[in-house]
Amino acid sequence: MAKHEFLSDEWLTTVSKLVEEHGADAPPQANVMVNLVITGTPFGDERQMHMGARDGKGEWGVGHTDDADVTLTTDYATAKQVFVSGDPNAGMQAFMQGKVRVQGDMAKLMASQQGGGNPKLQEAIQAATE
Repeated sequence: MAKHEFLSDEWLTTVSKLVEEHGADAPPQANVMVNLVITGTPFGDERQMHMGARDGKGEWGVGHTDDADVTLTTDYATAKQVFVSGDPNAGMQAFMQGKVRVQGDMAKLMASQQGGGNPKLQEAIQAATE
């Protein structure tokens, strides 16, 4: 599989295909939609995405969704560490270090962090990322 730079147009296209291929099912208790703003990208602008789950069905896409519970804003390096590493503690560490700003329902976000994602999808994303 070809590797692409994190958040490049090619990477976003590849991850969309991987989500379709592997599914983005989530634990039943995961019921939160998150808009993401990633600043300081090497592409000259911020990138906007959304991800989350409703009733155990995962969702991921480019751009923001109107029904987000939370908006997270972080820089490129932190986003790459959190989303590509697969380390569940990376996001909490980044938040505690002030590298992630949260707007919205923080309690709902925290409650959704229990359980795991799809390990095969995570491995595929890691394999496709430079």
